[in-house]
Amino acid sequence: MRLQRKAPRPTAAGLCLLTIFSGATGARAQQETLSVEQAVAEALRNNLSLVAERANISVAEARILTARLRPNPVVSIDADHLDLLGTGFNEINGAGPQEYSVRTDFTLERGGKRARRIEVAQTTRLAVEMQFREAARQVVLEVQNAAIDVLLAKANLELARENLASASRIVEINAARLRAGDIPEVELMRSRVAAMDASNTVRRAELAVRLARMRLAPLLGRGPAAPLPDIAGELRRDLDVPPLPDLAAQALKSRPDLEALRRDLQRAGAELRLQESQAKVDFVVGSEYRRQHGVIAKGNMLGFFFSAELPVFNRNQGEIERARQELRQTEARLRALETSIWAEVQRAYEDWRTSRDLLHTLEKQMLEEARQVRDVIEYSYSRGEATLLELLDAQRAFHETRQVLNEARAEHARSLYLLEAVSGKEVLP
Repeated sequence: MRLQRKAPRPTAAGLCLLTIFSGATGARAQQETLSVEQAVAEALRNNLSLVAERANISVAEARILTARLRPNPVVSIDADHLDLLGTGFNEINGAGPQEYSVRTDFTLERGGKRARRIEVAQTTRLAVEMQFREAARQVVLEVQNAAIDVLLAKANLELARENLASASRIVEINAARLRAGDIPEVELMRSRVAAMDASNTVRRAELAVRLARMRLAPLLGRGPAAPLPDIAGELRRDLDVPPLPDLAAQALKSRPDLEALRRDLQRAGAELRLQESQAKVDFVVGSEYRRQHGVIAKGNMLGFFFSAELPVFNRNQGEIERARQELRQTEARLRALETSIWAEVQRAYEDWRTSRDLLHTLEKQMLEEARQVRDVIEYSYSRGEATLLELLDAQRAFHETRQVLNEARAEHARSLYLLEAVSGKEVLP
């Protein structure tokens, strides 16, 4: 049977003790309160790593523009047999005549090289976009875990303050009992030591809250001058998730890292086709206008040219083989990642199930039993039927149980976010 008791009203001394060790929080810098969802949205907009990854998409688009370009024509201007040394061209020496020419050459690409270049650039762009989405998935998970750290630190701070308030009440009770002659002075000293220990715990908990907020700030893209973010709300809790086969199927369909590798496989195939087309010999055609201007010879001439490289030694064998081996390597990496994703989803599912069962046990059994033991010991202590050590031990057990419960709630929330991450939940519009 649970015993009810009326808690003593804190005296001015107790309120002063609370003020001394929690007053630092009243002087905090202004902080912006966000929900977990708002923190994720801010990170997707401003996270510096994502900004850098997003720039890779623009780089890939520029490479598509480059791939579409055709070879430039070549213009040659020639002035030959000029009488710059003062020889003096005449009919006797027969020197010259002076010649001036303009020539243009055009490269005719064969083997569909331009189309293959465009194909490689376009598939590379798709792979880069999927890599950006994978980076976003990782950042979202980091932000969610950092937000959970803030909420957990705040819950532990609240628990530490409750423990300090309880220790302060014991100090007040013992001070009154000492004046009445019911307890020796050492009993009061012990209770004061316990209160000091509780106050130190509050200080450490306040520091943990601030450090958690400081870890969250750079993930949101905030600089040193920006206010520290604060997370409001409750830790996420879902007792039901889709079955493991459905989660695995979704991951194999939607994971951006897997999709990026599939796009990279397409790029590797396009790269092989490009290298095979590079083995095709290009033709160069040209035309030339030439004018001779001399004592004897004068006239205008027109010429046409054709040239092609003879593929005797270099037929691009090395690059073709490199592209072929790269294609095989990418295929092997794709199979390995599919296997790894299945195992990753399975581990995340087991983590969620374990955290759910542990949370249920803590909430339904351990916490209630620890609370009942604490209440009984506190009531017995107020009647002089229990020792201070028994009371402190009961309070410590209750405090530790609640702290374990806070940790379990945080781990349950982490497991839910991890399950969404590994199953490939879309994080970008």
